[in-house]
Amino acid sequence: MYGLYLEAVNDYINESYGEDVWRLIEARAEIPHLKFVRHQMYNDNLILRLAKAAGEVLGKTHDELMYAFGVYMVKRIGNYGYERILKVLGRNVRDFINELDNLHEYFRFSFPKVQPPSFCVEEECETSLTLHYRSTRKGFTQFVKGQLSQVGRQFYNTDIEVEILSKEETEKMTYVVSEEQHTFVFPESFLTHTPPPTHSHLPENPKFPTAAHTDSQIYSALSALKVYKMNFDNAAFKHRMPQQKTAPGYEKLPMKRGIFFDMFPFSVIFRRDMTMYRIGDGLKEVFSDLQGKKFNEEFTLVRPMLEFSWDNIYTHLNNVFELLSKAVVESKQKDMREPPKKPLHLKGQMKYVPQWDSLIFLGTPIIETVEDMIKMGVYVNDLNLHDSSRELILAGTQQSAELQLALDQEQQKYAQLQEIIKKLDEEKKRGDSLLYAMIPKAVADRLRKGITALETCQVVFPDVTILFSDVVKFNEICIHITPMQVVDMLNEIYIVFDTLSEKHNVYKVETIRDAYMVVAGVPNKTTFHAHHICDMALDMLSSIDHLKDPSTGDNIQIRVGIHSGMVVAGVVGLKMPRYCLFGDTVNTASRMESNGVGMQIHISQTTKDHLEHEPYIIEERGKIFVKGKGYMKTYWL
Repeated sequence: MYGLYLEAVNDYINESYGEDVWRLIEARAEIPHLKFVRHQMYNDNLILRLAKAAGEVLGKTHDELMYAFGVYMVKRIGNYGYERILKVLGRNVRDFINELDNLHEYFRFSFPKVQPPSFCVEEECETSLTLHYRSTRKGFTQFVKGQLSQVGRQFYNTDIEVEILSKEETEKMTYVVSEEQHTFVFPESFLTHTPPPTHSHLPENPKFPTAAHTDSQIYSALSALKVYKMNFDNAAFKHRMPQQKTAPGYEKLPMKRGIFFDMFPFSVIFRRDMTMYRIGDGLKEVFSDLQGKKFNEEFTLVRPMLEFSWDNIYTHLNNVFELLSKAVVESKQKDMREPPKKPLHLKGQMKYVPQWDSLIFLGTPIIETVEDMIKMGVYVNDLNLHDSSRELILAGTQQSAELQLALDQEQQKYAQLQEIIKKLDEEKKRGDSLLYAMIPKAVADRLRKGITALETCQVVFPDVTILFSDVVKFNEICIHITPMQVVDMLNEIYIVFDTLSEKHNVYKVETIRDAYMVVAGVPNKTTFHAHHICDMALDMLSSIDHLKDPSTGDNIQIRVGIHSGMVVAGVVGLKMPRYCLFGDTVNTASRMESNGVGMQIHISQTTKDHLEHEPYIIEERGKIFVKGKGYMKTYWL
């Protein structure tokens, strides 16, 4: 399918649930982050994968989402510039539905690779009509249902309630019977629905038919058939089905056979038994031996998706018909190295002629380029003069080079855009990694949403544990070594400590010169904050035994101080923002470190209380004088 549909799904999710939800759905559907291009072809399964992933993320069913996608597609159609075409498709619901099968034909010039479904109206009366929907796609029942409902609301101010009465699905096809109701009151007879007959001729391979296909193979392309019973005020209906008898009082307008077939060179007149007894001159030039043969044995019916029979044609005369020859057209150019083997593709309408009790097919070949005409031996003067066949082919050929160049340029821009988006994603990931290294992710996400820095400081953590450490005789060491040696020494120490902080699930707050500060219980609260910090402190002492003092060659020694209590945490300032801790607990933890001893872990009474009944070896140090705090009872861990 074209990117137009996927772009609408993308916009629906973004508008309804936000871009973050779309990213999550995109990842769960395993679809690479990209911008869908409206006129680019994508796999049909993408929209189904998105619906499945969206259902898992949003907690909605597949049917609910596909219905919503269909509704939004119609709402969004105005943004693509196609709303005016839908508005002029019919002046009422009945006209719109009857013209629905031709809608995709009007879009073929904008979307040449479209594989349209088939819509056929049957059993029409003044109060209802039955719409048969056939498609090579499965899983789009609710999508079409949503589109039909929204068309009624948006263009005809009519609420349509659609109810699926029955559904049969096999490996070969999907058969759905549903009823669509406008909000009117109807006789009881209209609430009774008889399921349509089983279509046993509908088989399996959803591939576009080729010249080698038989009739049964053509119908194997039908993978889904739905029947919608639409009850509404169909006052616009007029019984237009022609009668199979000669109407009296016709004015006679005699015309020679040669003139008629010159006007319609690709026409075919055939009887009830499908025998072709008159062939247009242009068609004779391509296939000289068609006359007298069965129409449905020489051609396959591509659109509408029906069995190629007299009865089916006669009951669907309001549809556009597309035929594909079973025989290939041999090249008339003898100098061509590889003559093409292509079937003849005809498109036109069927008309019943009561005087002859025959049907006449008035068609024209679908030829994409002048080169195809030359290969087939078809010439411009073979085409109908009264329609736009000649102009379309010739004008298309004249503009194809320019259009191809423009398309190539757009595809190149698209490739460049995708590369830019990819690089932006990579840069965003790098930026996020750097940001999350400075500020906790939860806090950073709040700042992105517009929360001020001051508001982040309104979070109180009643019970946390803080650790400070520094290098013993750091100032003396710095006197005897170069600044670069100081940087190298601290870098080695901090790499070890950073690894331990990850291991013990603690948050690194900051480093100032040789001072290293971490906390547990912030920003993620835990009852085991003291245990995490003390485990890290023990590992810190044992992990630096290989680090040497550059000035003397002796082992580096550190002091460690720990205290537990209440803090306020948040981001302050505008420039170089940092996640900071505030409160007396920070000062006390720093005093535990400054009053400590090398290669010892100095802890306060509150920290010790958190470690009660745990297998830690704790020795009482006694009371010591702490600046700003007075005498405190402390311990060695």
